[in-house]
Amino acid sequence: MKRTMMSLIGAAAGLAAVTGAAVVAAPNGAATTAAQGGTRLPVQRSSLLCPAPSSSDVSDTTYTSFAPGVTAGAHVKKGTAKLVPAGTVQEPDAGGSSGTSRKGGKGKGKNKGGADSGADSGTRTVPPRDTRPVAPLNAPGTPATATTDAADAPALVGDADGTFAPGWTVQQTTTIAAGSGRGMLGLSCTAPDTQFWFPGVSTDKDRQDYVHLTNPGPDDAEVDLEMLGKDGALSGARAEGITVPAHTTVTRLLSTLTDSPTANAALHVVARQGRVGAAVQATDATMGSDWLPPAADPADTLVLPGIPKDATSARLVAVAPGGADADFKVQLATPTGAITPAGLDTLHVKSGMTTAVDLKALTQGEPGSLVLTPADGGSRAPVAAALRVTRGKGSHQEMAFIPATRPVDKRATVADNRAKGTTLSLVAPEKGKDAKVKVTASAGSGGGTPVSRTYTVKGGTTLAVDPPRPQGLKGSYALTVEPQPGSGPVYAARALEQSMGGIPAFTVQTLPDDRGSVVVPTAGQDLSLLND
Repeated sequence: MKRTMMSLIGAAAGLAAVTGAAVVAAPNGAATTAAQGGTRLPVQRSSLLCPAPSSSDVSDTTYTSFAPGVTAGAHVKKGTAKLVPAGTVQEPDAGGSSGTSRKGGKGKGKNKGGADSGADSGTRTVPPRDTRPVAPLNAPGTPATATTDAADAPALVGDADGTFAPGWTVQQTTTIAAGSGRGMLGLSCTAPDTQFWFPGVSTDKDRQDYVHLTNPGPDDAEVDLEMLGKDGALSGARAEGITVPAHTTVTRLLSTLTDSPTANAALHVVARQGRVGAAVQATDATMGSDWLPPAADPADTLVLPGIPKDATSARLVAVAPGGADADFKVQLATPTGAITPAGLDTLHVKSGMTTAVDLKALTQGEPGSLVLTPADGGSRAPVAAALRVTRGKGSHQEMAFIPATRPVDKRATVADNRAKGTTLSLVAPEKGKDAKVKVTASAGSGGGTPVSRTYTVKGGTTLAVDPPRPQGLKGSYALTVEPQPGSGPVYAARALEQSMGGIPAFTVQTLPDDRGSVVVPTAGQDLSLLND
């Protein structure tokens, strides 16, 4: 009997663990039955991490927080959504805004095969000076904003629960008026995870790339960094056991990891203990700066949406992290159909190495999206990829990054859209499979009435539009993208543009599915548990 009772208790505990992630009723009190007997329910808690925005004295940063809410009729507690400042890890005489020495940016951990990267070098954890919440939300459906021009603005750690948790998003947008990093930097703050890929990083002399690692947990996290190039692992470019203290951020300058300057590399971030948020801030001597977000998990089919119509160049960097080479067919989905870029019928990516391709003026005056699919007869090994896109010429260039992203399955949202300079790109990558998408503009942060519009994207094409704006818009607003029943696969990206002294400053954010709901297995009585 004792063993029987323990089995019953274990089964109940397992059920509680499963349903604890989402335990609310679907619309009208009836469960929404998913495939294989599961029930799709809203998530109960979300976490987001925003890196320290800039160390420039001439920067301005806006945080925009938004939650689209749950499906009408679902019974979920109200909850909260807020961001709070994180601590920093600093070295003696470090300076800088995010716990990083601009002279080296070293933190705890050691470079395998290289020099000591800062272990026992006197690093210290500095708590935030101000712990007041940043841009807390009052209600789903209306953005909340906050601004800062501080050169030492900290990283932010955020949590949302209840009605705010499903689809919660935070946009961090920074403008830098002068200096090598001048331009516009944008980032959809990232969720914590245990592994990230960043194709397109650089340790070249013209670039300064910093990886920001933020730990939202109550215990220290341990993180390993590794960089790959066209010939495999970069010499000495491995840092193991970097300690990221609880509720704290650590920043590393990638060029300190190796003595081999490399222009087209890939960074692999692995949390061996705990979970972290990760993003790379890239600054180029002539092309400004922007955030490089993590790419979608390596796969054998990739979509990179939202290349601006006036892009003057594009560089694709792909990495094959597995044990096999990969061969891809490369196509550009334009407004009228898919075309093959000149001279790029197929792309070969060697195992454990990166491949870079300069696509120059790829779009030829039309917006587009890059689609990579397995080449006929080639290997289907997974890869991760990202694009560096530039606008303008000479000293008036500005760059942005577009990583491969996940499709919009149920819903995706992006915040901080403006009345001017906002473009929404939708791509249906599969020929013959049109996508039908509902796009909703939320209320404005300062006022306005939501507006919705439905678009049809022909299979194999990209549709770039000026998105709907709220009636009576005041402030900024959010866009929510929802594929309609019967829609083919669809991917999305949003671009923000702003002229800064003749420089066509811009930033692009992809819109992966928000994973605002989960499928909870249907549970029932199993009296066999009572059998001894």
